[in-house]
Amino acid sequence: MKLHWQIAIALLAAIIVGAAVGDAPWFIEATSFIGTLFLNGLKMLIVPLIVGAMINAILGLSADSGSISRIGGKAAVFFAGTTLVSVLTGLVLLNLIEPGVIDGEPAGDRLGLSADTDRVLASVENRGSGDLFAVLLRMVPPNLIEAAVKTEMLALIFFSLLYGYFASRLPEPMAATQRSFWGGLYEVMIRITGWVMRFAPIGVFALVGRTVAQTGWGALEPLLLFFACVLAGLLIQTFVWLPLLLRAFSIAPRRYLQAMAPVLLTAFSTSSSAATLPVSIDNVKRAGVPDGIAGFVLPLGATVNMNGTALYECAAAIFIAQAYGLELSLVAQFTIVLLALLTSIGVAGIPSASLVAIAVILSAVGLPLEGVGLILAVDRILDMCRTAVNVFGDTVCAAIIARLEGEPVLTRAEPPAG
Repeated sequence: MKLHWQIAIALLAAIIVGAAVGDAPWFIEATSFIGTLFLNGLKMLIVPLIVGAMINAILGLSADSGSISRIGGKAAVFFAGTTLVSVLTGLVLLNLIEPGVIDGEPAGDRLGLSADTDRVLASVENRGSGDLFAVLLRMVPPNLIEAAVKTEMLALIFFSLLYGYFASRLPEPMAATQRSFWGGLYEVMIRITGWVMRFAPIGVFALVGRTVAQTGWGALEPLLLFFACVLAGLLIQTFVWLPLLLRAFSIAPRRYLQAMAPVLLTAFSTSSSAATLPVSIDNVKRAGVPDGIAGFVLPLGATVNMNGTALYECAAAIFIAQAYGLELSLVAQFTIVLLALLTSIGVAGIPSASLVAIAVILSAVGLPLEGVGLILAVDRILDMCRTAVNVFGDTVCAAIIARLEGEPVLTRAEPPAG
């Protein structure tokens, strides 16, 4: 049985067993241990895989002096365009459905918000977005080892880009040594990834089973409308906008979704685009994307391309404003859209990291941070969903760039191996 079917069966079993067992201490303890062990196995690969993949990709692209800038430019346009479309989708849904308004009244009282609306409105009018420059500072760490320990993705990618660029310009004997070393490291990491993924069905069962057992479905009831809005936006991004892009570049959407099933399921179960990166690289290669493009685009996308996260951040800020009864102008909503785009770039690819970005947005536009507490009940499940969208967007970008570079992505007669 193919891996993605094994993971899907494990996911279904986790939902059934988790709901049946409930918050039983023995089940929570066992699934916590197994799930954490699997997640640690994936996180263990992140730093060497990101550094190795990016440096190896840049060294491989160096034969064509324009390849790095050409591929990077295409990726930047794709990342910005798809993330903007995603945020606008969420903005339209939140304005149409207004989940923060119940029976014509702001839901703040029912949700237990304590801040005074007039004071909140006054603070909204006097806040800026200067704090976002801190994101740029994280690109250049004072201590690279500390950045690696903390898995600061922007810092690792920035260093890898610099190292790969200058290593490719060494005299040929030394450049060949560099290509041999980083190519070997990359291949070793891919093989370790394959070994770790053999345990993916067990890890998925533990992670999802624990979540269902701890929260249950009752936790969704108070925020069901907000949950439905965000989920609808994520589904539209995944099954409408991105497939339309694939079709526009002559890639069969259905076949591509099937090929990326292990990636989507792993991202959903781990809630970590960084932890899913090894699986993403392996599966896009199976779909026909060459090493150079996969190793360059996917690590970059795991940090700066956050379609689902940006949609969620925008939706959460609009929802909290609605709950306070604030009528946001078009300018204020545009500010939130811009902040969602910028903060999503700096969000680390780890579970629930976007909560920090939401806090930044709320502070920047003057909304109380207590609003973050509103969404905690549904954050874990939505975190799983938006991570899958983030990662799928990365793989779509890699596939489209590969097609633009003349590679036969999913044009082979046989389906990709799973």
